[in-house]
Amino acid sequence: MINITRGQIITVAFVCLLGILFALPNLFSESTTRSLPGWVPNKQMSLGLDLQGGAHLLFQADMTKNVTEDLKDLRKGIRTEFRRLRIFASIARPRNGVKSFRLRLRKRGGGELTSADVEKAREAIQQVLRDRNAAGSALAGTSALYEVTLDDKGAGRVLITEAGELRLLDRLIEQAISVIRRRIDETGVREPTVQRQGRNRILVQVPGVEDPEEIKTLIGKTAKMTFHMVNHDLGQQGDVATRGGTALPRGTILIEHNDYRAENSQVAQFVAVRENVELDGEKLADATQCFDQNSGLPAVCFRWNTEGARTFCRITRENIGRRFAAVLDDKAVTAPTIQAAICDGSGIITGNFSIQSASRIALLLRAGALPVDLKVVEERTVGPGLGQDNIDAGKIASILGMVFVVIFMGITYGRFGLMANVALLFNLVLIAGALSLLQATLTLPGIAGIVLTIGMAVDANVLIFERIREEVRAGRTPLSAIDTGYRRAMTTIVDSNLTTFIAAMLLFLFGSGPVQGFGVTLAIGLATSMFTAIMVTRLLVVTWWRIRRPAALPI
Repeated sequence: MINITRGQIITVAFVCLLGILFALPNLFSESTTRSLPGWVPNKQMSLGLDLQGGAHLLFQADMTKNVTEDLKDLRKGIRTEFRRLRIFASIARPRNGVKSFRLRLRKRGGGELTSADVEKAREAIQQVLRDRNAAGSALAGTSALYEVTLDDKGAGRVLITEAGELRLLDRLIEQAISVIRRRIDETGVREPTVQRQGRNRILVQVPGVEDPEEIKTLIGKTAKMTFHMVNHDLGQQGDVATRGGTALPRGTILIEHNDYRAENSQVAQFVAVRENVELDGEKLADATQCFDQNSGLPAVCFRWNTEGARTFCRITRENIGRRFAAVLDDKAVTAPTIQAAICDGSGIITGNFSIQSASRIALLLRAGALPVDLKVVEERTVGPGLGQDNIDAGKIASILGMVFVVIFMGITYGRFGLMANVALLFNLVLIAGALSLLQATLTLPGIAGIVLTIGMAVDANVLIFERIREEVRAGRTPLSAIDTGYRRAMTTIVDSNLTTFIAAMLLFLFGSGPVQGFGVTLAIGLATSMFTAIMVTRLLVVTWWRIRRPAALPI
């Protein structure tokens, strides 16, 4: 252990120099670091919500539409299965806010239903539920999640149970958290806290946000993209002036059409589209803000995945001359006429877009559709004043901890203690550099982790120095004592730091928010303290011994 090669010396010097370079930007203002050349490290430590302030938003999920959509999907499956088995029935359409739909069996050509007819229908419904379960639908269909009643006269009801609602809610909240995290991360905001709170709420904390309304708009928008064929039975264009007074054919719905709303006009125009979704946005592979080559106006360019491209090609090939509406959040953003088959897997959405709105829509489409409606039930803006108090308190704690450790090491181990203090200083520099490089969020518990690291950083040195003392007392020469001390203390150092590192990783993996911040700083501190104790302190001790060649060790 006493031998240090030139490569090891260069490695230690290089790592310490990198630590200094990446830590230096934290000593300057943000405007100064932005003015530095691109090749110069200019990242500063990212502060958490409790240090730099930001937005605290609590959203509540509204499942009304989702329950209705799930029942519509189930109704569609039952109708398809009934047609296949030639079972005749009237099946009511699910209504918003109602958690069931009714059905009534009919005998072909009239007459009485037999028990065999009713049993056949019951089995058909159960088969639909089993198929949904096997296909992994939004809500897996099992008998525990739906209640099906069908009497001997062929009248019945399909009801979603409380267990079914809970299963659907769990799936939707999990998907919503993933979508929210992707949306916020793409805006450049670092380390947001997004977690479930209670049964149907999602907590979002975004540090450093000056305009919470932008985050609310970004998160609250559903961004559900679907494509429908325009119903030309109402005329060649399928456009209607207002919603009222129009008799709609079965399977047709009116969608507000943004292209036809004049600027500052309060009168909405509508387009009649087929209710059946031809293609949905889940098959989008990418979306970007672009410009329409014909008009030069901002637009949204998109690209389908393999399955979506194949479906889009088929739809455009079979419907040349007909209009195809792109519907975003229940509003038709464009409804162009298909001029030719589009089989290259890409397309463009035009409309009344600004560059900002087109960029926002592209971002939302890339992140994916928000699967459930969210409304803000609590909003707080955390000011930086409290955060500055926390930073000041953390600085005082860190300085005091540093001073007491330096004094203790100097008094206890003399010159060797001073070398450990130099390594401790490099340890703090490396922690700051690592946090800046990784852009890990520093929270108040993270500062506590740094303070804890200051005390633990010299732990390895204490083990080594005490081992060297024992070897000196045993009569070994200075060179042999140093070599044996480092070699025999190594196993204990690795074991003690490894167990703490495992705890830090568990905090990071299973914790959230400030707990994760504590785990990150603790893990980084352990890694840097191991490096400084084993490499930096050893380099200083060996260099001192080679220069002085002492007859006795001052320890």
